[in-house]
Amino acid sequence: MKEGINNQLDLSIVIPLLNEEESLPELESWIVRVMEANEYSYEIVFVDDGSTDRSWEVIQDLHVKNPNVKAIQFRRNYGKSAALNTAFHQTKGRVVVTMDADLQDSPEEIPDMYHMIVDEGYDLISGWKRKRYDNKLTKNLPSKLFNWAARKISGIYLHDFNCGLKAYRSKVVHSIEVYGEMHRYIPIIAKWAGFRKIGEKVVQHQARKYGTSKFGMSRFVNGFLDLLSIYFMGKFGKRPMHFFGLLGTFIFFIGFLAALYIGISKWVMLKQGIPAPLIANNPLFFIALISMIIGTQLFLSGFIGELITRNASGRNTYQLDEIIGYSNEELPKSRIWLPHSDKVLQKEKYSSK
Repeated sequence: MKEGINNQLDLSIVIPLLNEEESLPELESWIVRVMEANEYSYEIVFVDDGSTDRSWEVIQDLHVKNPNVKAIQFRRNYGKSAALNTAFHQTKGRVVVTMDADLQDSPEEIPDMYHMIVDEGYDLISGWKRKRYDNKLTKNLPSKLFNWAARKISGIYLHDFNCGLKAYRSKVVHSIEVYGEMHRYIPIIAKWAGFRKIGEKVVQHQARKYGTSKFGMSRFVNGFLDLLSIYFMGKFGKRPMHFFGLLGTFIFFIGFLAALYIGISKWVMLKQGIPAPLIANNPLFFIALISMIIGTQLFLSGFIGELITRNASGRNTYQLDEIIGYSNEELPKSRIWLPHSDKVLQKEKYSSK
C-alpha cells in the first residue's frame, strides 16, 4: 500500500447513512477491493445519522474486521449536512470522497476522481449521473430545475449539484462549513470560500438495491430556500451592512423625500395664503413615515448583523453518541461534544474558546 505524503492517507471516504444496515457490508467490501487494487492508503468514515435499525452494530463489526473503518454516531437524526460537516473535520486523507450508503454510487469511480484532484489540480470534482434510475416525475424533473437555478445563481456550470459522489482536495473540506441542508450546494460553498477549480465527471448510477429513499417531497421547497440562503450568505454573510444598510438607507431616503415634499408644499401654500390641509390628512404622510421607520429598522438590522458577524466564533454543536477509531486528542476542540457514555471521552466537554 502506498504511503501518503507526510504520512497523510491517500483517501478518506465519508459515508453518511440512515438505516442502511443491509447495504453496509457489501459497500465496505466493494470499497476495500478498489482501495487494495489501486494500493491506496485509506480510511472509511461512516457517519450514523441517528439510525434506528442495526446499522451501528454492523459498523462495529466492520471496524473489528478492518481497522481502516472509522465511525461517528449521532444521538439523533441531524441530517446529511451535519453528518458531512462533522466527518469533514476528522478526515486525514489527501483527497476526501463522499458517497451515499445505498449502493447507488459506485466505488469504481473513486480512482479516476482521485487522479483528477491530484494530477489535474482540481479542488472539487462533482459526479454527474447522466443516466439515472430514479423516478422521473418526483426526482429527475425537480433535479433538473434545481440544477438550472443553481447554475444561474452561482455561475458554476455543473449538471448535478446534488450528486452524493464527490471528491475534494483535503483543504477544501477543512475550510468550509456545511449546515442546515446545504449539502446540496457544497460546490457553491467551496466557490465562495475561494476554491475555483471545480470540475465534473460522469459517474455510473445504480438502482437502489436495499431499503427506500430517505428524501420526501419537502426537499424540493427546502432546496430552493437553501439555494437563496447560500447565495445571500455567500454575497453578504460577512458584510450584512452592505445589504441591509444599503436597502434601509434607500427606503429611508424615499420616505425622507416624501416628508420633505409634504412640508415644502404646505409651507408654499401658507405663504400664498391658500388654506393647507393637515399633514396627517395627507396619505403620502403615512407612506413617508412608514418608509423612514422601515428604513431605520433595516439599517439597524445591518448594524447588528455586523456586530454579530465580527464577534461570532463558534460553530454548530452536535451531540455524538459514540465514536470508533478516534482518540480524545483527535477530536476538535472547537465544538462541544456531549457523549452519554462513560467509555467515550470520559464525559469531557470541549468548549470553543
